[in-house]
Amino acid sequence: MAPVCVLVGAPGAGKTSTGLALAALLGCEFRDTDTDIEAAAGKPIPEIFVDDGEDHFRALERAAVRAATRTFPGVLALGGGAILAAENRAVLAGQTVVYLSVDLADAVRRVGLGTGRPLLALNPRATLKHLLDQRRPLYEQVATHRVITDGRTPEQVAADVAMLLKTAGPVGD
Repeated sequence: MAPVCVLVGAPGAGKTSTGLALAALLGCEFRDTDTDIEAAAGKPIPEIFVDDGEDHFRALERAAVRAATRTFPGVLALGGGAILAAENRAVLAGQTVVYLSVDLADAVRRVGLGTGRPLLALNPRATLKHLLDQRRPLYEQVATHRVITDGRTPEQVAADVAMLLKTAGPVGD
């Protein structure tokens, strides 16, 4: 049982807000692997980074992505860095993956000063630019569809994604 679609993108792309709107449009559930990670660890992601380190967080993330892509039939959002792991990229092969693309200006406006985002704690703008540059090729690699989110509401983006899913059908058909 695979997700209806998997949303990937940088911090500030709107994966959670768009995912919630998309799930409502499609009449299915929404799930965010970051929430799964927090539940498994029993603490928020910033605390996982501080207490246990990024390597531990990434291990929890790989497990969360693997489990969710095997068992969850709704709209699934992955954390912005999930695509860094080759294991996660492999798991996404054959899935319907929508890359929510965001430019730096919109991403900075949406994430603010990085509150609750450990990797953006110091110099959020420069760090976010680096993350976008580093991760963009990986998002494009795993994506079956790309939707630009700049200057658009989550509802507008969700409507576009729903139309793409309707016209394209599931991957592998």
